[in-house]
Amino acid sequence: MSVPAELRYTAEHEWVAIEGETATIGITDFAAQALGDVVFVSLPAVGATVTAGDPCGEVESYKSVSELYSPVTGEVTAVNEELNDDPALINAEPYNLGWIFRVRLTADAEATAGLLAAAEYEELTSSAS
Repeated sequence: MSVPAELRYTAEHEWVAIEGETATIGITDFAAQALGDVVFVSLPAVGATVTAGDPCGEVESYKSVSELYSPVTGEVTAVNEELNDDPALINAEPYNLGWIFRVRLTADAEATAGLLAAAEYEELTSSAS
């Protein structure tokens, strides 16, 4: 299982890459493996406001449907349209081509509060296996 050190994570198995005031979000390799083959992704709407910890979409596999939670608060600025035609990108490249959406973070310093460092996420997932 891959856990890139430069990313931040949630206990719900989303990853966050923060560059300036933009956060790119996807699901972790751990989550992608647990779900199995992803067959559909319900993306949040561009322009929608998302709140950290609230559901904003779904990821569906042959095994189950899982809620997608926003790990940060802000406005959705982009969604990965490639997932409409090829949702399996989440399984193949969860940290690259399989990104799900981007958010312009609120100016609030709490926008990224509660995110886990890679070592904390690895500890969380090692106890879950």
